[in-house]
Amino acid sequence: MKSQHKKNVRALRRRRHVRKHLRGTTERPRLTVFRSHKNIYCQIIDDSEHKTLVSCSSRDVDLQEPLKGVEGTKRDIAQWIGERIAEKAKANGIERVAFDRGSYRFHGRVKAVAEGARKGGLSF
Repeated sequence: MKSQHKKNVRALRRRRHVRKHLRGTTERPRLTVFRSHKNIYCQIIDDSEHKTLVSCSSRDVDLQEPLKGVEGTKRDIAQWIGERIAEKAKANGIERVAFDRGSYRFHGRVKAVAEGARKGGLSF
């Protein structure tokens, strides 16, 4: 049990290290990524107003039917979710974001979300 505690503390330290340099503003909100073993979650957050502007995940009910058409791995689904969050952001007038990887390395599914968001038209 102690090793799990140490692992959580290390993850919190990494997340604070990344967030120390990032602040979501009205002009450039923060795109944050959370990944679980099965799913991926994204939010675009304005830290100055403490609001979530746009959110998207692989568990969204309205995306379940189109998600069935995405063949491949969890990485492919993550890239698809990145493209969807970019579409929603552009519909809300958001062009530029600050990418917040949290405590995760910029690798694998987190990188796939970033690539999908760039492909969808977001710049960061």
